[in-house]
Formats: sequence, C-alpha cells, structure tokens
Amino acid sequence: MTHPAAFALLAWQAGWVFALRSAQLWAEPAGAALALTEMAAEKQRAFAAGAMAAGWAAINGRRPDLVMAAALRPARRRVAANLRQLTRTR
Repeated sequence: MTHPAAFALLAWQAGWVFALRSAQLWAEPAGAALALTEMAAEKQRAFAAGAMAAGWAAINGRRPDLVMAAALRPARRRVAANLRQLTRTR
C-alpha cells in the first residue's frame, strides 16, 4: 500500500464506515452501548496487529514504505470488511 491512491481509498472507505455506523447508532440507539464497545475493541485489535506487523517488518530490515504498509494492512482489511458488511443489501 505505497501508492497514494491506496491511502485515498482507505480514507474514503473509513469515512463511509463512520457515516453508516453513525446512522445505525442514530436509528437504533437501544444497542448503542454494546455496538460502541465492539467498535472500540475492533480498532484496538487492528492497531495492535498493525503495530506488531510494523515491528516485524522493521526488524526484518524492510524499507520504511513497506513498514508503513504492514502497519496499515490490518486496519485496511477491517475497514474494507466493515464497508462490505454495511453496504450489503438485505
């Protein structure tokens, strides 16, 4: 993920996930506490996985752009999965 368009795609997807999740919380406030807890835990898991991946990439002597790509990979996967789940027709 060293191409600038990949960063733009991640930002666009994250924005949509935020907007759609916000709309869900507004429409169904009864389950907001559990939903917010799950979302926070999801972010922490992605951050921890990214930190570990970046550490391993750095230890193995990867270029800085590849270390950054390794750090962002878990978050990018999670955001893309969330967007697919939120936009799937029911």
